[in-house]
Amino acid sequence: MTNSLLFDFTVDKSIKTVVVTREFEAEKQLVWDAFTKKEILDQWWGPKPLRSKTKYMDFSVGGRRFYAMVSPDGQERWSIQKYTSISPITNFKLKNAFADKDENPELPGSDWDVNFTEQNGTTKVDIIIYNESLDRMEKMIEGGFVKEGFILMFNNLDEMLPVLSQQQ
Repeated sequence: MTNSLLFDFTVDKSIKTVVVTREFEAEKQLVWDAFTKKEILDQWWGPKPLRSKTKYMDFSVGGRRFYAMVSPDGQERWSIQKYTSISPITNFKLKNAFADKDENPELPGSDWDVNFTEQNGTTKVDIIIYNESLDRMEKMIEGGFVKEGFILMFNNLDEMLPVLSQQQ
């Protein structure tokens, strides 16, 4: 990551919201594809040594992604994402919940609002995560694991973007 690229992680407990902002040195279409195509998403979504394993993904309004974060020893932590709104190449929204391997959600969950903007070849991604409960949010952010996880995942994406750009 170029040091001049923006990364911000803000927690507002009063409204149960986490906001993650990150810039990437890539065109918006490429960054959008990295967030919305299973075959790309599984390559970077997960802080190493964890990896993402998507069982299925239907990126459409009402569609779902069911995936696990897999540890090096094979332990799986499943999540379900249901896409509630898609404005191609600019925004998508989803409901997220942890789940068991049989797709039974652990509620409460969270609502994600993911926005993409581009200026001069740099794409900014803003992710607003509204948690249905303060307790869930506090568990999510305790110890800084979620912030560190986003940093590591986005660094993974930084490494992939030049390769993806050459494949286009």
